[in-house]
Amino acid sequence: MDQPQAKVKITGQEHWTKKGDIKLFLWEKYAGEPEGKKGTVLFVHGSSMGSQPTFDLQVPGRPHSSAMDYFAEQGFDTWCVDMEGYGRSDKHRDIKYDIATGADDLKAATDYILKTRGTRQFLVYGISSGALRGALFAQRHPERVQRIALDAFVWTGEGSPTLDERRKKLRQWESMNRRPIDRAFVQSIFNRDHPGCAEQKVIDAFADAILKLDDSVPTGTYLDMCAKLPVVDPEKITVPTIIMRGQWDGIAGFDDLTAFFKRLPNPDKQFAVMPGISHASFQQINYLMVYHILHSFFTQPEPIYRG
Repeated sequence: MDQPQAKVKITGQEHWTKKGDIKLFLWEKYAGEPEGKKGTVLFVHGSSMGSQPTFDLQVPGRPHSSAMDYFAEQGFDTWCVDMEGYGRSDKHRDIKYDIATGADDLKAATDYILKTRGTRQFLVYGISSGALRGALFAQRHPERVQRIALDAFVWTGEGSPTLDERRKKLRQWESMNRRPIDRAFVQSIFNRDHPGCAEQKVIDAFADAILKLDDSVPTGTYLDMCAKLPVVDPEKITVPTIIMRGQWDGIAGFDDLTAFFKRLPNPDKQFAVMPGISHASFQQINYLMVYHILHSFFTQPEPIYRG
């Protein structure tokens, strides 16, 4: 792996775009100038938090705590976007904001980045329901995706103890558009699979950042993942793909993922099991290993001979 550039200033810049009359918030970080980068990384957040807490989390004493800072130092232009209903993006529509809505948001975000930076293809990383959003976006718009990483992904939901528990509240998710979140809920993300995978100071900082932006989040992705899977077709995802699965992740059933992986048509594909990781991989003790896997995939040379 390339060593991060020394003492290069990282710039953070907020952007706004519209999906119809809906305002979406985007956040960009880069080292030096945004032009002439190795590539453009688009980070896609999950069901229960906005984008900046997930991908630009600053924790004192935790080197490279921000994934955006890390990949900016490695020479990438990095972006994240708050899905509609989350963070700083609009939340006023009386809908559940499902996986398909998120894929629409990614289309709007990449339209804007194309117009602003001239970027035509993206290195996409999605986690949990963000992986589903990213996969559906890649299925709909393969010309926009150079490579895609699907972390904490789920296909049919088979073999997922977390989703089995969540289905017990299916009627509740169906009855409301938003569900409340609090500090105890954020803590539960790290307790449900394998306690001890994350430092408490990181969990606390994560909770602080999430709750600063939201005290409730949409139910649409929960509803999709409990009752409407599968929402993507692996045979229609034609771009190079890596499946990243934490050793103890309760969402991503191993057999479910390998069945999905087998059906991906592009031979440029990888399956990575991440030891010591549960669900929220960028907030885990082993986060630098996650960065390494992702960086390696994003910088892999394109094959010359394809047969």
